[in-house]
Amino acid sequence: MNAKVHIGTMGWSYDFWTGNFYPRDIAPDGYLSEYAKHFNTVEVDNTFYRIPSKDTVAKWRDQTPGDFLFSAKFPRRITHEKMLSDCNEIAGFFLERMSLLQGKLGPLLLQFPYAFKPEHANRLSDFLSALPSTFRFVVEVRNRKLLNETLYSSLREHKTALAIVEQPFMPTVEVTTSDFAYIRLEGDRRKVNGTYGKVEIDRTEDIRNWAEKIKKLTDSTGDVFVYFSKFYSGHPPTDVKQLAALL
Repeated sequence: MNAKVHIGTMGWSYDFWTGNFYPRDIAPDGYLSEYAKHFNTVEVDNTFYRIPSKDTVAKWRDQTPGDFLFSAKFPRRITHEKMLSDCNEIAGFFLERMSLLQGKLGPLLLQFPYAFKPEHANRLSDFLSALPSTFRFVVEVRNRKLLNETLYSSLREHKTALAIVEQPFMPTVEVTTSDFAYIRLEGDRRKVNGTYGKVEIDRTEDIRNWAEKIKKLTDSTGDVFVYFSKFYSGHPPTDVKQLAALL
C-alpha cells in the first residue's frame, strides 16, 4: 500500500516562533507561505471559533504548494454548543466554505467536549449519515465512556476516522475505523507553556515510539495525518522535524 504520511502542527500563526522557526524579518501574513516551505500539512484551529471568509480560505489555498493539505476543526457551534442538534445548515455552510481549498482539503475534525456522552452516540451516527461522502471526517471524543465498540462500529459504518490522541486525560486508543489514520499529539498544558519558542520537555523517546507505530499503520491503512500541539514539547516545528527524520 502506497500510504503517505502528512506531518504538521496545530496552527501556524504564532509570533513566538519568530527567530526560532520563522525568519525575524517576516510579517505575520507571510507565516503560512514560510511554514509550507518546511511542512506538507497543517491543522487549522481557528475554524473552531469562526468560519473563515471566502477570501481567507482562498488566500490559504494560494499561499501553499500543490501537494499541501489543510485539516480543519468543525466550528464549536456544532460540536460544543449545539452538540450536533439542529445544525445541518451551519455544517453545510462550513463544508461549502472549506471546499474552496479544492484539492488541498484534508480531513475535517469533529472534536467533542466531555459533555458529549454515550447518550449522544445516536445523534453522532445520524449526523455522520447526513454528511457528504466526498469529504474525509475525523471524530475526537473527550469522554472515555464513549470509547467502545459501539462508537468504533458506527465510525466504520460511516468511514470516519477515530482520532488517535496523546494527552493526559484520555487513553491513547489506537483503533482504526477508516482508510486513513489521524493522530493528534496534544501534550500536557499543565507542564508545558508552549509560547517560549523552544523545546521545554525532551520528547525524543516518545517521538521515536510514535515513528514505529506510524510505520506499522502505513502497512495497514492509507494516509496518516499527524499533528503536534504547542503543548507537546513546547516547540512543534522541532517535533515535526524529528518525526519526519525518523520516518
